Amino acid sequence: MKNILVTGGAGFIGSNFCKQVLEAYPDCHVTVLDCLTYAGNADALEAEHLDKNADRVRFWYGNVRNADLVGMLVGQADIVVHFAAETHVTRSIFDNALFYETDVLGTQTIANAVTKAKNVQLMIHISTSEVYGTAAASLMDENHPLNPQSPYASAKCGADRLVYSYWATYGTPCVIIRPFNVFGPRQHLEKLIPRFITSVILGEPLNIHGDGSAARDFTFVTDVCRAIDHVIRAPREKVIGEVFNVASGAARSIKSIADDVRRVMGRPDAEARSVTERPGQVFRHTGDSSKIRRDLGWEPHETWESGLQKTAKWYLGHRSWWERQMWARTVPITLLDGRVVYH
Repeated sequence: MKNILVTGGAGFIGSNFCKQVLEAYPDCHVTVLDCLTYAGNADALEAEHLDKNADRVRFWYGNVRNADLVGMLVGQADIVVHFAAETHVTRSIFDNALFYETDVLGTQTIANAVTKAKNVQLMIHISTSEVYGTAAASLMDENHPLNPQSPYASAKCGADRLVYSYWATYGTPCVIIRPFNVFGPRQHLEKLIPRFITSVILGEPLNIHGDGSAARDFTFVTDVCRAIDHVIRAPREKVIGEVFNVASGAARSIKSIADDVRRVMGRPDAEARSVTERPGQVFRHTGDSSKIRRDLGWEPHETWESGLQKTAKWYLGHRSWWERQMWARTVPITLLDGRVVYH
């Protein structure tokens, strides 16, 4: 691996991945392509010590739908890791067209460029467990039916299957990774755990959708990045054309997550309240990651408790960083009965 193109590299997982690559591979050069939407943050790149690796990093401000730009950058890469996407379920209900434009058409642009390029050894598409919908089995493996339940999930499902079709049709060297819920420092405030943590800091109630019984499977961000690295380092015949879940295998209800956040922050008495259920809610997600553990030797290093401790500590110490995102913590959505609520 000499030259790696990271789309969406100014985002939460993407910036963490860039840091890991630069630290693990001294001879590797990284190109970041990002259009810096509200969720992309150039500060995240600076915070990941990219400044000290200036001779090995370059940043391109641009959109993944720009075929000319993407073609040029892909033509200079050995490996492409495609993070770039709109990712928030609630925001996809508010503005669904943007999700299809970026997540589906952007992915098509990347896949087209990789298919035409002769230099790319591997394209890793970062999908999501949301493509599965609500669990139909106690553990969701890679063969679980795809039943997306929100515009975001359906857009990512379209991109996921599009990438698979490029491998099946053109032999494009693609791999699909489906992380379940990811958490850690520098995550945008629209996401569940940062929203709960900052609510405690600000003395606000923790808003829990419905009765709080909906459950999710969380993995710490650095462990997700390590999973991607395991795919990169694996023999190509073991990964090309494959799909890999990345998950802890443990489901946690939204209510229990609120309780854990309050406990870790020393505020078990902080108020939590029930609000309207979110449309398109997935009620249970528990990932089966036995395939990547068995085939590639990946294991998470952080536990739920250690990851939550690190995450809470970071938000407590970086208020000036996250306060700039306060305006984007909630999104107005219209329910079926016509009411407008904020989630």
